[in-house]
Amino acid sequence: MSSVEIPSWAKDVAHSILQAVLVKDPFTFHHCLRVGRAARKMGHIMGLPESQKTVLEYTGLFHDIGKVAISNDILLKPGRLTNEEYDVMKSHAEKSVEILRPLTNHPFFRFLIPGVRYHHEKFDGSGYPFNLKGEQIPIHARVVAVVDTVDAMMNTRPYRQALTWDHVKKELVDFSGKQFDGNLVQLYLASMPTWGHVEEEARDEAIVSHIIKKAA
Repeated sequence: MSSVEIPSWAKDVAHSILQAVLVKDPFTFHHCLRVGRAARKMGHIMGLPESQKTVLEYTGLFHDIGKVAISNDILLKPGRLTNEEYDVMKSHAEKSVEILRPLTNHPFFRFLIPGVRYHHEKFDGSGYPFNLKGEQIPIHARVVAVVDTVDAMMNTRPYRQALTWDHVKKELVDFSGKQFDGNLVQLYLASMPTWGHVEEEARDEAIVSHIIKKAA
């Protein structure tokens, strides 16, 4: 993986974008922070260089920002979505890319696009938006797919209670090689006992702890 310079203004841009997400839907805001933090942790476990860990952190942070463009009737609906509503919801990944596109004159933000755009692709080719399969799916997207799904399952939503860790672990194992990259699932599960406390993670982060402080 290539190294990439992170612009000095990236933190301010991230804060502005995430502030809009916070106003729209606090759950999505906090979900993005948790996914950014977990994606960076995975990068560390994978032995990636600092710049790539930061790309993963920002990718996780931005993966769902396109939900600001989804109507509240769909985004905040307390019940199951209709097929038509689900199709609208599925557009959030590309809408996230649209928000980032004006920033892609800088190489750093171009590095974020694949992970944001393809984080709902599935390893067996049944995901969206392009039915990519296996290693056709960029590695950053495969990482975000794991930590995004774990966070979604472990947090309560209006239409569903949070699942237990045992249930989440079973889902990861059952869908390894189908929804998820099996190697990343193995790495994630094997590394779980070593995951540090929030304070330890914050010292290593490029952006998430900064966003939390600014939002306080």
